[in-house]
Amino acid sequence: MNGNQSSEPVLFEDPMANYEPRVYSSDLERALGEEEVASIPSQPFVVIGPDATVRDALQVLADHKVSSLLVVEDGQLQGILTERDVLERVAERYPKVSERPVREVMTTNPTVVYETDPAAAAAAAIAVAGHRHVPVLRLDGSVAGIVGPRRMMTFIRSRDLG
Repeated sequence: MNGNQSSEPVLFEDPMANYEPRVYSSDLERALGEEEVASIPSQPFVVIGPDATVRDALQVLADHKVSSLLVVEDGQLQGILTERDVLERVAERYPKVSERPVREVMTTNPTVVYETDPAAAAAAAIAVAGHRHVPVLRLDGSVAGIVGPRRMMTFIRSRDLG
């Protein structure tokens, strides 16, 4: 034995020994903090490819009676096309952009949440950041769904039991 080593055993101290679990004031607060985004209804959702024309995208919005499309290529989210995008980037220029690809008018790099994030992350993206539609991704980056105010309220109502 060299001079730097002690013959005394090292005692293990459990870092969780003094852990006090979080006390929530309501079932809803617990759900927002502990349940995952995967608990929030996120389907159905409508997908379009980035090379589809703006005209086709508008037709898909109308046919499905939805206000947003997830733009997906090779299983990965490329962007989102929302009613706001249509109003801001398409409406006045429709004759010029109707045959252009969706990728030219969509929102790129939208705010997203992952299925494993706390439900509060989706609530914050909608209520605090002001995004009406937030794509939900799996950890591999593939699209799992989309959440919006209506789906968030369904989740909240189902958890607000007390």
